[in-house]
Amino acid sequence: MMEEAKVGKKVPGFELEVYDPKTKSFGKVSLEDFMRERKWLILFFYPADFTFVCPTELADLAEHYDELVKLGAEVISVSTDTKYVHLAWQQSEKLLENVRYPMGADPTGKISRLFGVYDEDTGLSLRGTFIVNPDGILVGAEINYYNVGRNAEELVRKMKANVYLMSHPDEACPAKWEPGKKTLKPSEKLVGKVYEALE
Repeated sequence: MMEEAKVGKKVPGFELEVYDPKTKSFGKVSLEDFMRERKWLILFFYPADFTFVCPTELADLAEHYDELVKLGAEVISVSTDTKYVHLAWQQSEKLLENVRYPMGADPTGKISRLFGVYDEDTGLSLRGTFIVNPDGILVGAEINYYNVGRNAEELVRKMKANVYLMSHPDEACPAKWEPGKKTLKPSEKLVGKVYEALE
């Protein structure tokens, strides 16, 4: 049985063919490349090119791309379409004109299976968002069914929290945490006293 990426564990190495809208060219990326560069990696799986909810999600992600890059991340959108279909879709769908992150091609479903989003009945990926830290550890995973689009603002918030926690490992970020707000320091003194700690 194939290994599957699990939250809190090191992600098995992988390679992915991409279409890069910035350079209008094809290429390959690997998890190893990002770890070598000490970058965060956000994988944004979606069902298929030339569909309906998908371009709205990719456009929303494109609006927040610069912010994610400033946090030290690279974003790769991934579907089971080929790199050629990515090129055609990005150039024909007006919603995708501002997409500048690489678009990953996973026609065999290998990477989608690795992250547990491959739907064997349809050959498509569910809507999955995964955050891998610079050490190659999977620190965030969210999977939605086909008919519910995601919110890139929340992805940015989660990235800010994860970046903060990487340099403050003894702390924890409460719900809706934003930079500048109070964090929590888990200890026996905090048990039953979270309200007071956040006051």
